[in-house]
Amino acid sequence: MHRVVVLALDGVMPFELSMPAKIFGTARDTAGCPLYEVLTCSLDGEPVTTAADYSIAVTHDAAVLATADTIAIPPADAMTKIVGRDLLPAGLTEAFGQVRADARVVSLCLASYVLAALGRLDDLPATTHWRHAENFQRAYPTVHVDPDVLFVEAGQVFTSAGAAAGVDLCLHLVRRDHGSGVANQVARGIVVAPWREGGQAQYIERPVPQGLGSGTAPTRSWAIERLDQDLRLDDLAAHAGMSRRTFTRRFRSEVGQSPWQWLLQQRVDLARNLLEHTDMAVDRIAESAGFGTAASLRENLRATIAISPTAYRRTFRG
Repeated sequence: MHRVVVLALDGVMPFELSMPAKIFGTARDTAGCPLYEVLTCSLDGEPVTTAADYSIAVTHDAAVLATADTIAIPPADAMTKIVGRDLLPAGLTEAFGQVRADARVVSLCLASYVLAALGRLDDLPATTHWRHAENFQRAYPTVHVDPDVLFVEAGQVFTSAGAAAGVDLCLHLVRRDHGSGVANQVARGIVVAPWREGGQAQYIERPVPQGLGSGTAPTRSWAIERLDQDLRLDDLAAHAGMSRRTFTRRFRSEVGQSPWQWLLQQRVDLARNLLEHTDMAVDRIAESAGFGTAASLRENLRATIAISPTAYRRTFRG
């Protein structure tokens, strides 16, 4: 039987800690027999604190990691401070030195910091919670961070985005091991979607930049009020009183994007806001956000957050 070992570190988040046992432990074959054995351990076998107001006692210590086919590490808030191997919890590096070379290693949410510090993500694609993606990339520049997806598979190493994305990843592993039928049955049993459309890009908050009264900020504020119009680079540059070349250079230095990229993002954000908070028809939203047609809105929404307008509205309006 495939053995999944969940490593609980101090400050562990209880919700994510429970995911592997709930998902892998629910998987059954056609005869009703369990397909996975799930064990939970701490580094020393002692109880661990949690991010809630209680501690959790475990049965096993880190020695059981050497017997694992899959190792899952739930997150803890303090993991964002792990920048380098020296900041890992005492004994963790040695414990991972005993892990089998063919074992799968899975990080849930911020546990990507632990895998990166162990060197398990060097030169590999990975993800983490979108709020921490930039910090994670600065801390571990050799990791290829994708903040838009729910999870990433890189050989035997798997990383997931925030909180519930761990459910998506665990279901993916069940699907990978035993097919969609088993994974769908697990999903039905715990009342979650067997496959979520889109990635975590649809949850990222992108507040409108505050105007500073100089540079291109007034033009940005002016453009945001006119997203329904056919704004061109010449229009933006003329409003700013600059040449196209100067405006583009100044805009990129202030915003970190080209004017076209920024304008597209503002239109997508406006469309998202209207989908969430109004009953406007998709055609009308497309016009108000400057996409012109519903087809153009669908194309751009799928390109940026990998989901259709209708699915996005259904998700965020219930």
